[in-house]
Amino acid sequence: MSLPLPLSRIKVLDVSQIMAGPFCCMLLGDMGADVIKVETPGIGDQTRRSMGFRLKGADSGGFLALNRNKRSVEIDLKNPAGLEAFYALVKDADVLVENNRPGVAARLKIDYPTLRELNPRLVYASISGFGQTGPWAKRPGLDLIAQAMTGVMSVMGHAGEAPVKSAIPLADLGAGLFAAYGILSAVIGRGLTGEGQFVDASLFETAMSLSVWESAEYWGTGEVPVPIGSANRMSAPYQAVRASDRHFVIGAANPKLWTALCTVIGRDDLTKDARFADNVLRIRNRTVLIEELEREFARRTANEWVDALLAAGVPAAPILDYAEALASDQAVAREMVLKIQHPVEGETRALGFPVKLGGTPQQVRHPAPLLGQHTDQVLGEIGMTPAAIAALRQSGAFGAVTAAAAEADAAAD
Repeated sequence: MSLPLPLSRIKVLDVSQIMAGPFCCMLLGDMGADVIKVETPGIGDQTRRSMGFRLKGADSGGFLALNRNKRSVEIDLKNPAGLEAFYALVKDADVLVENNRPGVAARLKIDYPTLRELNPRLVYASISGFGQTGPWAKRPGLDLIAQAMTGVMSVMGHAGEAPVKSAIPLADLGAGLFAAYGILSAVIGRGLTGEGQFVDASLFETAMSLSVWESAEYWGTGEVPVPIGSANRMSAPYQAVRASDRHFVIGAANPKLWTALCTVIGRDDLTKDARFADNVLRIRNRTVLIEELEREFARRTANEWVDALLAAGVPAAPILDYAEALASDQAVAREMVLKIQHPVEGETRALGFPVKLGGTPQQVRHPAPLLGQHTDQVLGEIGMTPAAIAALRQSGAFGAVTAAAAEADAAAD
């Protein structure tokens, strides 16, 4: 007999869109939560239409990547009847996640003080650019803005070159992770107090909180961190280096590994060089150190050096592109590429679960939903009759049932 997933009794209202909020809710859904995505009729999450490529249907690949294990309902929160239906969902929910700019939820009458009166046990999470307080609170928040205003962009790339950002949207995705961490902490805390609480997460605090080495360097030395390319602030050599054919990476981060590296490349003399006597000096003299190493690495290919270094116990690796990484034996062994059947797209691929639960392994219970696909189902679960749903749909409170959504819902049943 299979055991229930750990969050199987948690109901989440996902009133967010784009990336941080949807990613947070997908993580909760992957752990078993019943995630109900509340979307504007006829429009839905902006990511459905405006983010990236499309396959066969109307929804973008970006939307499919961020919204598995959710059900979708279309409710017009500006319609009084729609708002009342939403309130009925709130009374039955454990968690709500929204990522509007501060003040918008209050205008829509879906802010925490309002909803807490309906459901004191509700854990209400807001993800915004800069948090709910402070002089920047109402500024528009994007991953790019957060990277720029937290110092992250100032240390990306190489010294003297144009600013660059992390290609991975670390502020957006990290905010989703931190929000999930805050939500689960609040849910556990509710078991002690009987009451929910407000969870305030932001892209700004996320990006700043991830700047561990940089802040330590600044406070420890008084010097403002600068870009250092692929190198590490706390150890050397620990970066990408050039072989005869391409770059690869090495991480000789302690005396034993440094000595082993020098032996592999036939340069035991470097262990006696006063410029490289310890890690502090290797960091200080990083530029000349890498020049010395690359002089030797130029003799062989990257793969040859990686094999030799690994045989000696020195961390090293080729630099893979995404085609190589996703097809790697390790990605296959760890099931990091999932095949998901979608009612419109057919078989799609998605990134796998980054954390594996041994006793209750996760599954894809739902592909990314079609817009409004589960409206009738979800509202029926809180006691609304088909006639009442039809009447409210006629009033514009809910979205129209599309043929694709109806067919997908029927197939799921």
